[in-house]
Amino acid sequence: MQRLRGGYKGEPSIFDKITKDDLILAFFPCIRFENQIMLFFRGQAAQQKEWTLEQKMTYDMDLLDEVNTMYKYVNYMFIVCMRKDLKLIMENPFSEEHFLRRYWCYLPSIIDRDRRENGDYYKKPTQYWFLNCEPKNNLLWEALPYNAIDCKDAIRLMNKCDYEKTGAKTKKEARSMIHPDYANRFIRQYLIEDGGTI
Repeated sequence: MQRLRGGYKGEPSIFDKITKDDLILAFFPCIRFENQIMLFFRGQAAQQKEWTLEQKMTYDMDLLDEVNTMYKYVNYMFIVCMRKDLKLIMENPFSEEHFLRRYWCYLPSIIDRDRRENGDYYKKPTQYWFLNCEPKNNLLWEALPYNAIDCKDAIRLMNKCDYEKTGAKTKKEARSMIHPDYANRFIRQYLIEDGGTI
């Protein structure tokens, strides 16, 4: 994160080695932006059931500081890329309660409401922001294997699913896995000309 702040301040940073011909794919940490964070702010998360009102308020102050820090870093990243005219695509979960959906001036270019339809393991609604580039929107006509792991609310009830099918060793890791078919399709549909092979 120091590299983001340094680049924003015009100091030497990792961005100095990236050219306009490169493409940055950022899977920015979502832990402080996703919709569950609102439950914590309201003191309604399951973990807070026995907390006092004072404990909830104290936690909220620290939580707001963490959200603010992450918000600064995502803006640093985009501003540095704007200044240097670098191509950037950022991924983060999608929901109506998502922090960036409600409190950010830059709208996503793509919202994928059900990633299973493009070959992924879980529904996982996702949004993608494109900066200094546009999604290609190629039509892909081939049949796609159904890779979804069938489980009602698979993310929340991961222990009842065969999450090892994703190649993950833990539930936490499985939440972040992307099926190769989904990645391949995303690249051909949105990133390369005419949906060619990769």
